[in-house]
Amino acid sequence: MGKGYWVSVYPAISDPERLTSYDKLAGVAVRAGGGHTLSRGSRVVAHEAGITQRVVLIEFDSFEQAVAAYESEAYQRALVALPDGVERDFRIVEGID
Repeated sequence: MGKGYWVSVYPAISDPERLTSYDKLAGVAVRAGGGHTLSRGSRVVAHEAGITQRVVLIEFDSFEQAVAAYESEAYQRALVALPDGVERDFRIVEGID
């Protein structure tokens, strides 16, 4: 069974400071769900589509654990705090063993 990953790319963030509430709630939910943040807003070199905005990569022990963490009550509360003006492309993907 492969690991599970949350992959988020943010093509547009109109007010980065407003992400603070979401970040705090999401961090608690991710840790409670067994996730480990591998990258969050680090340096990016963009090719092809050219999206250089924030990229977040979170690893879970399994794909099922990643899905369960997203569906958890704690993470759903975090999503409510995601501010207007944030465009996000979010995926849950299964890793290769």
